[in-house]
Amino acid sequence: MTFRAIETLKNSDAIFCEDTRQSRKLLDFYQIDKKLSPLHKINEYKIVENIVGQIKSGQVVSLISDAGTPVISDPGNLLITLSIQEGIEVDCLPGSTAFVPALVNSGFDLSQFVFVGFPPHKKGRKTFIENIGAEKRTVVLYESPYRVLKFLEEFKEYVNTQRQISISREISKKFEETIRGNADELISHYKKKEPKGEFVIVISNV
Repeated sequence: MTFRAIETLKNSDAIFCEDTRQSRKLLDFYQIDKKLSPLHKINEYKIVENIVGQIKSGQVVSLISDAGTPVISDPGNLLITLSIQEGIEVDCLPGSTAFVPALVNSGFDLSQFVFVGFPPHKKGRKTFIENIGAEKRTVVLYESPYRVLKFLEEFKEYVNTQRQISISREISKKFEETIRGNADELISHYKKKEPKGEFVIVISNV
């Protein structure tokens, strides 16, 4: 957390987040006694106009993420879009993000890269992975710990086994770890060690 982010939260009239239970831990750690309200994919269409109304009335409203940056594979885009349409100034304060450190830790060519978010769970998953195989740039994506091994096995099946992959988990946390190898090597690793935490997968462009 930056000093600017802490001060902004302390001076906010309202703070929205995806999961109030998780975000309360952050605010308690920095002794920020502010009310937290949920904003997630289920309720954002219902409440976003009310939030914009709060801002237009003169309130300072902040949006935080549970683990990363709002809007980057997290809710918040609708709020930002509507705020801009209403002429409201939006500031993004640098903070935790997972895919940038994972890219750097990979050691791959980063002159060009593409972020593709989370793979589909079912429909379109095969095409999604095949498109990664056809990509000429370094690819970075997020994956659930419950599907990391499945992704590697599918990548081996649909693409190839020799493409180099770097997997980082728990970026900026106590158990941060990065391992590198081809699909076969990483499959072997995760069959011995159960995947746990927040995962970022980086796939080399060659």
